Amino acid sequence: MIYAALNENNCQLPSHNGQMTDDRENPRPLPFYLAMEEHLARNYPTGEYFFMWQVEPTMIFGRCQNPFTEVNLEFCRKEGIQTYRRKSGGGCVYADMNNIMFSHVTTSDKVTTTFSRYCRMVAETLRELGLDASATGRNDVVIGDRKVSGNAFYHLHGRGIVHGTMLYDADPARMSQAITPSQAKLRAKGVSSVRSHITTIREHLPNLSIGDFKRFCRERLCDSTQVMTSDDIAEISRIAREYFTDEWIWGRYGNGGNTGHRRRIDGVGEFAVSTDLIPAPEPGMAATIRKVNLQGDFFLLSDLDEGLLDRLKGVKFTHEAVLKALSDSSPGDVIAGLTADTLAGLIVP
Repeated sequence: MIYAALNENNCQLPSHNGQMTDDRENPRPLPFYLAMEEHLARNYPTGEYFFMWQVEPTMIFGRCQNPFTEVNLEFCRKEGIQTYRRKSGGGCVYADMNNIMFSHVTTSDKVTTTFSRYCRMVAETLRELGLDASATGRNDVVIGDRKVSGNAFYHLHGRGIVHGTMLYDADPARMSQAITPSQAKLRAKGVSSVRSHITTIREHLPNLSIGDFKRFCRERLCDSTQVMTSDDIAEISRIAREYFTDEWIWGRYGNGGNTGHRRRIDGVGEFAVSTDLIPAPEPGMAATIRKVNLQGDFFLLSDLDEGLLDRLKGVKFTHEAVLKALSDSSPGDVIAGLTADTLAGLIVP
């Protein structure tokens, strides 16, 4: 695997305004690193790339999540915590300079095998440090029975991107205040709070510095280095602009959203469903679907509207009609683990 380095000489790179900046002392905002993943996937030759990054306090929510219900926005504003949306699915993540983010770009776009292989590699790296680490669940790496790394996946131009957290250290109280996970989700995970669900590298290896830990991971996971050029940085900065826009960050949820009913599907995720209906023309007849909106922490593998929801416009609001409209689709190719029958049951409960 190739390590994608932003620097080799003092970490100095040109910033947006042409000045020089040091990524170790003045980390870039999260959109830059998400755009770097895209740039590698879009423009670099076949192969596997890996890089690590850190950000000032930031809440990162999944592509299909409503930040007004999943993030404590008042607390984030008060504490100066930035808020951004990523293009992968999954749930909210709180990141700061004690939380190392891992990014992996691979040629494979098969979610199950990519996730499994990547999480196994990370767990094996931690075991080489003497930690009781293993890959578990759909996207986690744990030490013992507590999560130290959570990851998400998305497709881009035939490439797969896996990115996620690595908790070197953490402030569980601050994380708990910034994230507002539903009680259904907490019950499903068998924990009573965010605090009881996580662990950190520092908790187990207090004498290992964050710099030494990063060097260890780089040496174990990568066998060569690709340094980003000034042209690379310019293109990454261009791609990043979308992530800064209000349209991308708040999108359809700009007025607080309409969550409708909620349901959790084991092994798939939590869903909030709202359906805009055209009333039935006569009593006893079914209403017609104008638009369906799905929110949640599920893993999105391809475009949700184009792949599934657009084909429901104009369909009668019955389980049978929805199921028929989905008959030539593959919901599991859009949302990991989802079947057509389950989706029909979500829309018409």
